[in-house]
Amino acid sequence: MQILKAAGLALLASVPATAQIVAQPSAGTYQRAVAAGYKAALYCSGIFNAGRTPAQIDADELAGIYPEYATIVPTLTASVDRGLQSVSVAFDPQLPPRRAAWTSGRGCVTLPIGSTAPSGRKSTAAPSITAADPRRWPQGDAGIAPRPTAALTGAVGKAFGTTYGVGTKTVGVIVVKDGEVLAEQYGRGFGPFVSNRTWSVGKSIAGTLIGLSNASALKAPAAVPQWKSGDPRRVITLDNLLRMGSGLHSDTAGNRTDAIYFGGTTVDEQAVSWPLEALPGKRFRYANTDILLAVYATRQAIGEARYRALPGTLFGQLGMTHTVAETDWHGNYVLSSQVWSTARDLARLGLFWSQDGVWQGKRLLPAGWMRTMMTPSGPQPASGPGYGATMWLFGPKQGLPEGSFAAQGNRGQYVMVIPSRHLVVVRRGEDPGTARFDIARFAADVAAALP
Repeated sequence: MQILKAAGLALLASVPATAQIVAQPSAGTYQRAVAAGYKAALYCSGIFNAGRTPAQIDADELAGIYPEYATIVPTLTASVDRGLQSVSVAFDPQLPPRRAAWTSGRGCVTLPIGSTAPSGRKSTAAPSITAADPRRWPQGDAGIAPRPTAALTGAVGKAFGTTYGVGTKTVGVIVVKDGEVLAEQYGRGFGPFVSNRTWSVGKSIAGTLIGLSNASALKAPAAVPQWKSGDPRRVITLDNLLRMGSGLHSDTAGNRTDAIYFGGTTVDEQAVSWPLEALPGKRFRYANTDILLAVYATRQAIGEARYRALPGTLFGQLGMTHTVAETDWHGNYVLSSQVWSTARDLARLGLFWSQDGVWQGKRLLPAGWMRTMMTPSGPQPASGPGYGATMWLFGPKQGLPEGSFAAQGNRGQYVMVIPSRHLVVVRRGEDPGTARFDIARFAADVAAALP
């Protein structure tokens, strides 16, 4: 990481070899830079985390993206260096290409605008994409032999059509009942060991990791060192952040953090800078920044060594061997979105949640933490499901049993847990544009298809 950080600070003094590139007059340099970072990040993670091809990524992960980038990204050429395990995307004749670099166990880091390529020798640690874990399910992949009924097969099959949303694109579904995989199906180019980005499912992963490491600080002010004495933001608690109740300003719905996700800006540069516009705990406003700050505060609270090991500790214990949490170039986990995982691994996580944070007979989460994640407190969304501490809360109003909850993310990522039925339903998607998958109706249909 230090190599990447040093590389990110270095600027090219000369015009790169891509000087013949002509910037589109309809897009400013910064917008093109972020678009190039979008392509570099998705290519890097898609290729080196998931074993996807550039053509597959263009057709799925980069199809139907935010409109301000959708017309730019296809015009930019990505250069994939499989030796250095990095991707560069040229976007402007006066600036170096945008770059993202992969590291084993860490995934890809997107370097800041203007940075040069990472230095050093070519990597000898080739990604391992397709290896199955020989242990038995749920710890591993052995013994998975779905035998769905005709009714369940029909319900799952409809997820790959338009029944639950026009224009949606399902790439994976797995159904787990009483701990057993009853159904599993994938779209073209995907499979049990092919990961894709979790987007905001990462927020529920963040809530889980904070429970593992920093639960005792829930009601204490968040440990954000940039908020000095006299700063009114110092009263914001970790609980406020996990419940989207910080009261911090955000300039877009959902507080889009494109600069962090694709621009090479870091969490400790941008997320800490938003001012208050409401009293903490008095307003619900869904915001990426709240979760980024919760994870950043946990980094300050638990120390660097524990922080670095935290995601791998959980993933390793649950057998989530095809899951990786990525960081910015300052080493901050971007757990509001930037996790790559498979449907099977997310099914393991859903099973863990359904068992109240107990795995293979061992309690990993503190007693009561899952209840915290699943309990609404303070202001709630104006419509739709409720919200706990990083979990979306479903029930009869959505056609599901009381106590149902879900992690969900952009482009149709869902981990739905129905505790009363001992049921976990995972749906992975690459839904383009405004297409929306109706996870509540799908989960209800899956539940109805079971004995």
